[in-house]
Amino acid sequence: MRTIDLRGRALSRTELLRLVPRAAVSADVAVEQVRPLVADVAARGEAALRDQARSFDGVEGHALRVPAETVADSLASCPPEVEDALRQLIERLRRGSAAQVPAQQVTRFDDGAMILQRWQPVSRVGLYAPGGKAAYPSSVVMNAVAAQTAGVPSLALASPAQSDNGGLPHPAVLWAAALCGLTEVYAIGGAGAIAAFAHGVTEIDLEPVDVVTGPGNVFVAAAKRVVTGLVGIDSEAGTTEILVIADASAEPGFVAADLISQAEHDEAAASVLVTDSASFAERVSAEISARAAATRHAERVATALTGPQSAIILVDDLAAAVRVSNAYGPEHLEIQTADDQRVLSRITDAGAIFVGGFTPVSLGDYLAGSNHVLPTGGTARFAAGLGAHTFLRPQQVISYDRAALRDVEAPLLALAEAEGLPAHGEAVTARFETGTELS
Repeated sequence: MRTIDLRGRALSRTELLRLVPRAAVSADVAVEQVRPLVADVAARGEAALRDQARSFDGVEGHALRVPAETVADSLASCPPEVEDALRQLIERLRRGSAAQVPAQQVTRFDDGAMILQRWQPVSRVGLYAPGGKAAYPSSVVMNAVAAQTAGVPSLALASPAQSDNGGLPHPAVLWAAALCGLTEVYAIGGAGAIAAFAHGVTEIDLEPVDVVTGPGNVFVAAAKRVVTGLVGIDSEAGTTEILVIADASAEPGFVAADLISQAEHDEAAASVLVTDSASFAERVSAEISARAAATRHAERVATALTGPQSAIILVDDLAAAVRVSNAYGPEHLEIQTADDQRVLSRITDAGAIFVGGFTPVSLGDYLAGSNHVLPTGGTARFAAGLGAHTFLRPQQVISYDRAALRDVEAPLLALAEAEGLPAHGEAVTARFETGTELS
């Protein structure tokens, strides 16, 4: 991993935004590559999806819509220990997601004047699970359980067709779908899946959705950007990233293992350590050298760790480390210091935060009870991770009786006149004209 030395430099937020490491491929570039793919699906539907499956997945002649019985029957091949782990994940996530559903609130101004604040789920959601270098049954659960907890009545899942599974999504994706009770499943991947959700595909009875969620590579993130406005999205959840704030009190082996764990996802994955200790940085580097060579995906890990998106950043103190982290806006932030809570209190921008030496990001990937679909590429500075709240819309229900409306008539007329909109005021005075009182 390369080293970026920021010690002795008083950097502004603007300078930090330029200096923090990022992947060379951004969604900005990918947008122009996926825009024609999305447009093709909108125009040609199933034919475009089949062309894309042939080009990108090496699959053809398969059923784009997976029969519901195939989804249910897939559990027969699920190892018992995996099924048990998925069931535990589902249960923990249901409990964690339930805390994200706000209760209705009523505001009363006077007798007869009331606003009800309620949270209404969207009607239909398209859930995406990647299928590239690894299978992601956990992502199926993260998406489905959050939407179900919010009360979404209609869910559809898409995941790439696998040439070695007869054109079906990965078996583990089907297992998770079955355990979550999903019956509408499609063997569609990448930008085409996002386009299909947004525009619908009549030939396979895929109705358009209201919201598209789920992680993916930079091209999936770019496709989400293209369809935003036609549908809602959770966030541009692209290639994974981890930033660790650690000082000399941390265990270098833990930090090294965590950086490697995220590098395992993809060659473009970002692993960043920010520390105020040069000697600690050297110890972590030594641990990485030993561990990275021994892991199963050593080549992929090495590419990610030596890429422009990964680095060890040296700073003067933990306050400077916090400034770097907040500018970066990491998807996953780990804090391993002598005073974790003090550091945490200064953090404002992160997708999910893992505090302490025994809270690795991989815990959040699977069984923490938190959601692992999180904003990447710096979007954590303004976007939130996936949760039940993603699928809920706050709605205000206003109810005034005649007396309550009369109480605000005069100030309302004054504002309507000030804005040059007299008919707004007349809509109120009309209710007090002779003979207009409701029985």
